[in-house]
Amino acid sequence: MPPGVRLMQKVSSTRTFARIAPHFVPAMDRAVHRLTRGKVLLSAQMLPGVILTARGAKSGLERRTPLACMPEEEKGSWVLIGSNFGRPGHPAWTGNLLAHPEATVNWKGEDIPVRARLLKGEERAETWGRALKFWPPYATYQARVEREIRLFRLERRTE
Repeated sequence: MPPGVRLMQKVSSTRTFARIAPHFVPAMDRAVHRLTRGKVLLSAQMLPGVILTARGAKSGLERRTPLACMPEEEKGSWVLIGSNFGRPGHPAWTGNLLAHPEATVNWKGEDIPVRARLLKGEERAETWGRALKFWPPYATYQARVEREIRLFRLERRTE
């Protein structure tokens, strides 16, 4: 495990982090990603990340959201975890994907068309177990909220 990861896991599990991170992490990620023309995503220094571009559920406008992801190299897909840092409501991007599952991810500077699928049942349970091994703070986030954290698998679209 790279230096600092355990410390970041502890910090990211705190309620203080959950209160302030949603306000500064995405803004920093968007700015750095834009300035480096898609080559750098700051939060990806700790966890792999993508920039998700999905249409808004209500507005239909494109929304760009930097997100941590769990890459599934062997499948050519990505799992997005709607933890919302352990805050009560589902993050807006999850509602956007439910309404408009066709989206784009920017992965390592490349725009890739994807289709999102909400995971359920046994598939969700297996993926959730892998997510907890991948980033243990997800267990803390789930314990804080009554809702079930949404998991989406993003699969490449062929156009």
